[in-house]
Amino acid sequence: MVDESLLIQFGARIVSFDKGEILFNQGDTPRYYFQILSGEVKMNNFNDEGKEFVQGFFTTGDSFGEPPLFLKDTYPANAEAIVSSKVYLLSRDKFMDLLMANPYIHLSMTTNLARRLYYKSIMASEISSQEPEHRILKLIDYFKTKISKTPVSAKYKVEITRQQIADLTGLRVETVIRAIKALEKKGELSINNRKVYR
Repeated sequence: MVDESLLIQFGARIVSFDKGEILFNQGDTPRYYFQILSGEVKMNNFNDEGKEFVQGFFTTGDSFGEPPLFLKDTYPANAEAIVSSKVYLLSRDKFMDLLMANPYIHLSMTTNLARRLYYKSIMASEISSQEPEHRILKLIDYFKTKISKTPVSAKYKVEITRQQIADLTGLRVETVIRAIKALEKKGELSINNRKVYR
């Protein structure tokens, strides 16, 4: 995350997006660095049958869509506000100026992109070859240890919804619900007041 005062210093503006509004479409040419001031955005694709696959969810403080911005290539996915959101937009040229003037932010950005690539690599193999229960545990464990930085031995409250788990693992939400119940019976997860814990 780039400090907000620095974004403003380099000319970023805040743009409001309504729930369901598209920030960019697959195939668009990147023009801005995006960082969420408030709200939530998802990046997604649709297959030929119209089934949605969610590439990722991004919330307050997160940036998204950087790889095509660096590569000067088109977006491989859409970005959609899933709640009313306010987002910083900084033109590509000004964003590059900001990085050149602040190498520590450039390093932080590289680390963040490496983390996302690591996650994609893990999930790609899981989605293609593993059973639903295994996929779900792998996803939850990633959020627990890598995103929330919760120790393996500590109890973790799963913040993503069952629908989001389905979207991120390529499963149907009904399959996720059944798998979570099965994992609870096996003692891998616990459910309290409809909240899932690992």
